[in-house]
Amino acid sequence: MQFGSCRASCFRFEINGAQVGWIPPQLTPLLSRFPDVFSLPQGGAVSLRPSLDSPRKRTEAVDAVLRTLRQEGTFSCLKGWRDEKYSVMSQFSEAPLMLMERSATSLFGVKRSGVNINGYTVSDGGEVSMWLARRSPTKQTYPGLLDTVAAGGLAAGLDIKQTMVKECEEEACIPAAIAEKARPVSTVSFTYEDEDGVYAENQFVFDLELPVGFKPKVGDGEVQEFYLLPMEKVKELMATDDFKPSCAMVVLDFLIRHSFIDPDTGL
Repeated sequence: MQFGSCRASCFRFEINGAQVGWIPPQLTPLLSRFPDVFSLPQGGAVSLRPSLDSPRKRTEAVDAVLRTLRQEGTFSCLKGWRDEKYSVMSQFSEAPLMLMERSATSLFGVKRSGVNINGYTVSDGGEVSMWLARRSPTKQTYPGLLDTVAAGGLAAGLDIKQTMVKECEEEACIPAAIAEKARPVSTVSFTYEDEDGVYAENQFVFDLELPVGFKPKVGDGEVQEFYLLPMEKVKELMATDDFKPSCAMVVLDFLIRHSFIDPDTGL
C-alpha cells in the first residue's frame, strides 16, 4: 500500500454531472471497451452514458462490466467478490444513483461507509480497558491484524444503527440488547490508494461500554480471538504494524476523546 494522493492523475467518475468517485488512469483503457456504458474521458471525467437514466439501468449495466472484468482476472480486488452492493452517491444524505459490488468500489474511487465499534469496560475502580479483535488469518484484507471489537461496511438498504447492531451480533456475539446502548460519537474519514485503485472511506464510530465480566465470542469467523487490554497496552500496540490501519485511526480517536492521549504531545 502507498499513502499519498493520486488525484492529479485520476479521472473524476460522474453520473448525471455529479461526481461520485475517482477512476485511476490504468482503468480507463479497459472501460473504453464498453462504449454503451461509459463515455470516454472528457474534461477530466469519465461518466456513464445518458441512456442509463435510472439507478436500476446503471446498476445492471456496470455490474455486467464488472463481471466480465472479474472473469478476466485483471484486478485482484474482484477475486474477493462478495455479492454485496454498496450505494453510489455524491453525498451520503442523497438517494443512491446506482448500486455497485462492494469489491469493485476501489476501482471507481466510490466512497464506502461503514461502522466501527469501540468496545470497552470500566472497572469498579474506574480503570478503562478495551476489547480488541484479532482478524481471521483467512480474511481477504489485513488478515491476522488487530481490529476493533466489531466493524463492517454499510450495505445498501441498511441504516447505520442497524448495521452497528448486526456487526456486533455477527462478529462478537454481542446481544442486540447490549449493542443498542452504543453511543454514536464521531466519524473518521480517510482516503488511500493501492494497485486496485482508490479507497475513500467514512467510518461512523460508536463507543460501547460492555459490562464487566462480559466476553465477546467469535461469531461469523471473521475474528480468530478477542483480547481485553489496559489502555496503556493499547497505546503501545498503536505504534506497531500489528493494527489494521483504518481501525488504528478509530482507536486513536477514542484515545484522544477520552484523554488517554494528549493531541498536542501524542503522549
